[in-house]
Amino acid sequence: MAPFSYNHTHHQDMWYVLTGIPGLEDSHTWISIPICSMYILAVIGNIFLIFLIVTERRLHEPMYVFLSMLALSDVLLSTATAPKMLAIFWFHSVDISFGSCASQMFFIHFLFVAESAILLAMAFDRYVAICHPLRYTTILTSSATGKIGIAAVVRSFIICFPFIFLVHRLTYCGRNIIPHSYCEHMGIATLACDNISVNIIYGLTVALLSTGLDSVFIIMSYAMILCTVFQLPSRSARFKALNTCGSHICVILMFYAPALFSFFAHRFGGKTIPQHMHILVANLYVVVPPMLNPIIYGVKTKQIQDRVILLCSPISTHC
Repeated sequence: MAPFSYNHTHHQDMWYVLTGIPGLEDSHTWISIPICSMYILAVIGNIFLIFLIVTERRLHEPMYVFLSMLALSDVLLSTATAPKMLAIFWFHSVDISFGSCASQMFFIHFLFVAESAILLAMAFDRYVAICHPLRYTTILTSSATGKIGIAAVVRSFIICFPFIFLVHRLTYCGRNIIPHSYCEHMGIATLACDNISVNIIYGLTVALLSTGLDSVFIIMSYAMILCTVFQLPSRSARFKALNTCGSHICVILMFYAPALFSFFAHRFGGKTIPQHMHILVANLYVVVPPMLNPIIYGVKTKQIQDRVILLCSPISTHC
């Protein structure tokens, strides 16, 4: 697509070019193979996990309801990014309109903030279950669980909707190359010829007050959980509690570690971290955790294992 030949561009006329992974264009086809495989596994694994939770009454507990929300957000996040990413790698379909780019940006940030809130809810669930087991059923009722889920979605929408206005208010002067595989807020804002201080400040504030606070509360929850666990008299009880929390901790680390790397690399590591490394991590981030989450919970959670065995036993008997 030819570059713009005029100074100011109306939003409805604007098209961007997503370059994929800068510096690794020759390897796009090879990179696409594991990304495609992980995307397919993520979709199948998370949909299967949702199916197990919905169809098994024993799994209609707060922990598994939150897990099904996490699985749904994983499917949506990977689907919001991976198809366009693969189209760039396979068919060189690099063009994207301003409207489509802004929509993709909104959904990526919305799902990320929502997933952070769901992980916080899961940490709170484990905190109540281990530190206040006798009050678990009275605190985390079906009504409370539903309200927590709705609050996570509403909070994410309120936080991320202003991003659309923040990129719409800017004036763009012809630069249309986004060195990325998908659209995100700062990637669009840096193409403007206006002052983007408001965008930078709002982005940092949102990151610190939403996902930043979530991570602090999660750490506090697990610190209190560990204190309670190590005070348990029975070794088997301590092992069971730690095993239950192990899967949550793995998922939390997979979610926050690459996200924090990508966030700080984009803003502060421009000269020290190669751009292709930053973009590659960002690409893997939207498919690796969604692929691994169902596997981790399937391996670590006995109730899910039992349900899978129950579903598979008629098949093996028939064979």
